[in-house]
Amino acid sequence: MSQFSLMDYAPIGIMFLVAIGFAVSQLLVTQLIGPRKRTATKLMPYECGKDPIGGARDRFSIKFYTVAVIFLLFDIEVLFMVPFAVAFKSLILQENLTGIAFGTIALVEILIFIGTLIVGYIYVWKKGTFDWGLQARAEARAEAKAMAKERRAAEMKIAA
Repeated sequence: MSQFSLMDYAPIGIMFLVAIGFAVSQLLVTQLIGPRKRTATKLMPYECGKDPIGGARDRFSIKFYTVAVIFLLFDIEVLFMVPFAVAFKSLILQENLTGIAFGTIALVEILIFIGTLIVGYIYVWKKGTFDWGLQARAEARAEAKAMAKERRAAEMKIAA
């Protein structure tokens, strides 16, 4: 059994320090040199691209949920692909030593996995999930015009 050494974990600690330092520096820089003009639109809560108009129980378009599920699907794909990529080299070495096709079997399995995901992606693409359509664009433009009109009316009220 190998000897435990705390220095083996030093790269992980350095990575965490760099990540925390980056996050803190970005927050400080945006506070120091960022614009400070606060408008009603900027102070509105942001709800995933949908303006928070109406009650909390309003219905969303089914496309919103479909895109969310597809995002989760491809997020999970990455979750499975990274460990495979890390372990693949050792599987090939083990295949060379023992003669058992560990690496080849793993490669075939990951290709089947990727093929299944590609078939799912093509299916949702053909179903039109990614095409938000002309109606959605027209609704978004009308909503943006209404908001701009409200903003101009509020600015006129303040100026008066």
